[in-house]
Amino acid sequence: GDSEPMAGSKLAIMLGVAAALFWLIGANAPKEFMSHFTVFVLACFVGYMVVWNVKPALHTPLMSVTNAISSIIAIGALVQISPMAGAVDRPDSLITWVAAAGIVLTAINMFGGFAVTRRMLAMFRK
Repeated sequence: GDSEPMAGSKLAIMLGVAAALFWLIGANAPKEFMSHFTVFVLACFVGYMVVWNVKPALHTPLMSVTNAISSIIAIGALVQISPMAGAVDRPDSLITWVAAAGIVLTAINMFGGFAVTRRMLAMFRK
């Protein structure tokens, strides 16, 4: 119908705006930031494709266990607040608070995922 060309043009406009933003970031950002930003964008894309292509019946059991993968976030946060990180010149207090918040949120995510898995397994035992 008529909504299909409009959806295509909206998608084209969004992609154009995103490409312009990525070009502005690439033109003005330091080289170190760009390598991390590239990994971040690719991880977002892959994560989106993985999560949205899972069948609804498998989503809860699969995602409740894979929440443990978020432990990599906890490891990254611990690396940021480690004593070795003090050798790099950066705003320590901001990074410490962000890393601490990351550890708290990741712990909630991990334990919540395992709690959901345990409850599901208990339902199958009955």
